[in-house]
Amino acid sequence: MSQGKYLDRELYKYGRGEAYPFHMPGHKRQAVTPYLENPYLEDITEITGFDNLHHAEGILKEAQEYGAEIFRAKQTYFLINGSTAGILAAVSACTKPGGKLLMARNCHKAAYHAACLRELETVYLYPSWEESLGLNGGICPEDVEAALAADGEIQAVLITSPTYDGILSDVKKIAETVHRYGIPLIVDEAHGAHLPFHDYFPESALYQGGDIVIQSLHKTLPSLTQTAVLHNQSELVSRERLERFLGIYQTSSPSYLLMASITACLRYVEQRGEEEFEKYVCRLDKWRRVLAQMKTLYLPGKELLGQKGIFDLDLSKIIISGEGANIDGPSLHRILREKYGLELEMEAPKYVLALTSLMDTEEGFQRLAEALLEIDSRLMKGYKRKPLSFTDYPQELCSRQILSISQAMESEQEERNLTESRGLISGEFAYLYPPGIPLLVPGEEITEEFIEQAVRWEKEGIRLQGLSDYTQKRIKTVKKR
Repeated sequence: MSQGKYLDRELYKYGRGEAYPFHMPGHKRQAVTPYLENPYLEDITEITGFDNLHHAEGILKEAQEYGAEIFRAKQTYFLINGSTAGILAAVSACTKPGGKLLMARNCHKAAYHAACLRELETVYLYPSWEESLGLNGGICPEDVEAALAADGEIQAVLITSPTYDGILSDVKKIAETVHRYGIPLIVDEAHGAHLPFHDYFPESALYQGGDIVIQSLHKTLPSLTQTAVLHNQSELVSRERLERFLGIYQTSSPSYLLMASITACLRYVEQRGEEEFEKYVCRLDKWRRVLAQMKTLYLPGKELLGQKGIFDLDLSKIIISGEGANIDGPSLHRILREKYGLELEMEAPKYVLALTSLMDTEEGFQRLAEALLEIDSRLMKGYKRKPLSFTDYPQELCSRQILSISQAMESEQEERNLTESRGLISGEFAYLYPPGIPLLVPGEEITEEFIEQAVRWEKEGIRLQGLSDYTQKRIKTVKKR
């Protein structure tokens, strides 16, 4: 290690460098409290006077009640293992072992891990799809109705809204549908913790019938990485079961630094949120209008509304598509990083995503806009963009589910060349991270379309995660009997 890099030193250099962070966490390197300047002084365990998160009776009980007040929620729990712990606990509390879960196919990998741990049978809701952008749309309420009507054994429904890209489904109508069947709706709102605090943004699932709503504070609010909250809004979910599973999936030694960060974030929102969100919205709206002037690069906006399954759009997510400019997402991100010192949240095959928050500065927005306008001016001229068309998710991209996730992961496996695995049953996940949405799930049939896509991405420098073979050449499959 003496000749290598040390993580603490590299973080120190990055944090004090010239790169601007259009990525999470939402605090954007700005402290909102003077009380955590030296974390070594405040890093404690459960000592007298500081309560216990798993049996909160004092200061932590009050802090979580304070969170419920700020979010106007019925009941709020601190999550210090991120939204992942919330998803695991929510799914577990709402289902029985071996039960059945109706879930959006574009859910985060944590939802699939929950299904595996509970040995659930999964039924999928597929979002709409826009091919030219390579973008997932929303979940149609009619599809939820059809799935529930067809299967009376479903115990809970899980959707993601907003998505990583800021697309929202009609949660209110979906909730009404789900509640007619007497089961709970879980909403992964990890990317929407900011939604309740300004009417420029869509309405939160908290106020549209979501029974359990999970939000990552660190994604879009000024809180440290790994901080999140879970809101229980409904009598359909047992409080006792929920708390039991929160105790299972969260560490028995919760970080007081993270919990203090949550509290400081809540206090900041209460005391300065109205003023700071107003400034943020003005900056965001101003620079989105500037970026809308690009001729070849494309910034999706409100024109997406009304497309299949898309109920609303969170404009804090800045998506820049290079499909019409003959430039892919990784190439565009590389230029922004290397030439302009802008580190974005995500690169997808056809677009990049800049994650913004109320802590972003005017200078930061200006740097991003000037860089993109300069890149845009140098790209191909005269391109006529295709009209957007969100349609049903392509059947060729839907892998047939043969075994449950847990059955496949517990089966005897063998490793095969990826290019020779068509028709076999996958024994592992394959996903792009971020956003961590599985393209292939254990128990699903490996299709020729998936193989071709994986090979194409590998050539473009886009790496799949989840495969045990990091070279992306081989895959574990369920061994034939």
